[in-house]
Amino acid sequence: MPGEAGGAANWEDTVCRSIKTLRRTGEPPTADEIDAAALQFVRKISGYRRPSAANKQAFDAAVAEVAESSSRLLASFRTGTKSA
Repeated sequence: MPGEAGGAANWEDTVCRSIKTLRRTGEPPTADEIDAAALQFVRKISGYRRPSAANKQAFDAAVAEVAESSSRLLASFRTGTKSA
């Protein structure tokens, strides 16, 4: 975890540059954008660009789970509130 022993000091400085910020004012991200970000995230975490046949099912499941979680997160944000 960031901030813990052995973790990144500032997670914002260590995020993969290929992953775009999807939270935008007035324009929700498309399903394709969320799926692409999920794929990039799982590629970064797993170290695979394309998994082997033996790992494809687990890789694809991880991409789907990250996309679903990301969609829920983005949908749960309240708009028009000031950040702390």
